Amino acid sequence: MATRGRRSWAGWQFVAPFMAVFALVFLAPIAYSIHLSLFKNRLIGGNSFVGLDNYRQALDDPKFWSALGRVSVFLVVQVPIMLFLALLVALAIDSGRLYGKSFFRVSIFLPYAVPAVVATLMWGFMYGSRFGLIGNINDALGTGLPDPLQPSWVLASIGNIVTWEFVGYNMLIFYSALRTVPGTLYEQAEIDGAGELRIIRAIKLPAIRGALVVATIFSVIGSFQLFNEPSILRNLAPNAITTYFTPNLYAYSLSFSGQQYNYSATVAIVMGAITMVIAYVVQLRGTKER
Repeated sequence: MATRGRRSWAGWQFVAPFMAVFALVFLAPIAYSIHLSLFKNRLIGGNSFVGLDNYRQALDDPKFWSALGRVSVFLVVQVPIMLFLALLVALAIDSGRLYGKSFFRVSIFLPYAVPAVVATLMWGFMYGSRFGLIGNINDALGTGLPDPLQPSWVLASIGNIVTWEFVGYNMLIFYSALRTVPGTLYEQAEIDGAGELRIIRAIKLPAIRGALVVATIFSVIGSFQLFNEPSILRNLAPNAITTYFTPNLYAYSLSFSGQQYNYSATVAIVMGAITMVIAYVVQLRGTKER
């Protein structure tokens, strides 16, 4: 019995360092944020317990709903386009009919290696209608291309930046999944007279279904966490990007500019819950047997 007890504790000893770090950098911040969200700093009385008042305020906050609606539109439009392009490129590289596929694979993945701050600044200056690429084209050709950083275009411009950044990342996920498909399946399909499109529909897409679900979940989480791109572009387009352009930017502005730490924590917790629910729904739909 003593030997069995020592064996049962041996596994916990191996995972104990990870569990300690996990609790310190993940569970503890979440617990502290929940704690902050239950309090409010008043002019008289200081930091006092208010229960769910902050959550009721968030649900009635038009700025929060505006930010949530904006990232929801971003999610519905940008994510399918990005994943479709990544899948198209992965299928083209995996087909074996693309000359120089190693070069294309590295080239398409390379933007993901560029830090988001650098990528956003680069695209931001290209978008400039007075000092950037758009402005130079208009001056050189006498055209009137619209300003990508104006309020009606800025969300699409951010979507273009995110797509440029992450197509290569998702392409690598899909391509890695495609490489695990046995080559004998393709040979048998060709013997049966199946064309390339039939092979894609009947073999390749079902084989990478799990990778598609994972990439979609990551993209959903990334969309709701949208922060770097609008935060950096705000310096170039202050009239187009407000302090509540996205939920994360709103929470950041509340905390660091408005000193509303409690309400900022509430917004973060609500967004975390919404993201978790939607990601879980996507996982259930994606793994559902057909």
